[in-house]
Amino acid sequence: MKDDIALVNLVKKGDKKAYNVLVLKYQDRLVYSVYKFSKDYELAQDITQEAFIKAYKNIDKFRGDSQFYTWIYRIAINTAKNVLSTKARASEVYDNDTADQLLSESASTSENPENILQADQLRSEINKALQGLPEDIRATLSLREFDGLSYEEIADVLGCPIGTVRSRIHKGREILDKTFSRYNQSNAEARKL
Repeated sequence: MKDDIALVNLVKKGDKKAYNVLVLKYQDRLVYSVYKFSKDYELAQDITQEAFIKAYKNIDKFRGDSQFYTWIYRIAINTAKNVLSTKARASEVYDNDTADQLLSESASTSENPENILQADQLRSEINKALQGLPEDIRATLSLREFDGLSYEEIADVLGCPIGTVRSRIHKGREILDKTFSRYNQSNAEARKL
């Protein structure tokens, strides 16, 4: 974090190369995060570029209270929300890669058709469950589970109290737990037949 603060201070003094270092350091991570919201890689790249431009133009507003990544992440996510809402695509938040990550172990352990079918069904259920979450809960849960941000960082990114972050994560996990307990029950019953 101290390295980022030093780079930001150089940028504030007009050092464009220092900003390039920040862009190179966080660009891929930010594109990946935005991609989860946009489901369009080229759009995620464009949004990320726009976020870096906005951040550069407003670098004097960065006070150093949080990490630079948290600050640029907030800018990128807000930019993504604006872009997606104008394109009426806000309902598409997660992509199949999320489910693929969660299922990679189970799918690769055995390549028999039954396991492949079960993995595909689980992937579908995961996507449905994630899409079914309210946007605020979905975004909060994504920041925690997929981006690995702390509760404090999430609160900073979303501009809400830590208590709200905890509540949203708890509620999201409860909803997903219910969804998957029903899925596991139906699978167990199907195996008995």
